[in-house]
Amino acid sequence: EDFLNLIFKAMMKDSLNSSHPVSSAVQSSEQIEEMFDVLSYIKGASLLLMLKHYLTKDVFQAGIEVYLHNHKYGSAQSDDLWDSMNQITNGTLDVKKLMKTWILHKGFPLVTVVRKGKIVSLQQEKFLYCMEPENWTSDASYLWHIPLTYITSSCNFTHCINAYLLDRKSGM
Repeated sequence: EDFLNLIFKAMMKDSLNSSHPVSSAVQSSEQIEEMFDVLSYIKGASLLLMLKHYLTKDVFQAGIEVYLHNHKYGSAQSDDLWDSMNQITNGTLDVKKLMKTWILHKGFPLVTVVRKGKIVSLQQEKFLYCMEPENWTSDASYLWHIPLTYITSSCNFTHCINAYLLDRKSGM
């Protein structure tokens, strides 16, 4: 419950146009200090949990093991983690491409789901809690690669999980 409360606080901060990406280039030590806030840590942890759920626990764990093995006693960059995950997925999913849409964009998407009979349509747009005129910039080009999981009447959550990657503004 505590982590869930922290996630909602981070989402509130991230839903403002004055938010910042989880990862960005910095020019000074002051900018480095600004980057290490609740948003970076909690959003970062949430993104790793999202990735773990999408890849499955075993695949995620194997990617972490490859990452730790390849970078023991050395330094690493965020791309190194995604590259390790890509090694494990054998090119079936571009984890780096997926995760860059989350760590390089500020904010998060709102996914609208509309069902008409057996047809389900999805649409994503950036979620903003409120507009701050002094800080407003157009983020219409933001596009997240959103891993979605769902169940159907022929399948329940504990036995099978269907997955879909929404990597466009809308999809079916």
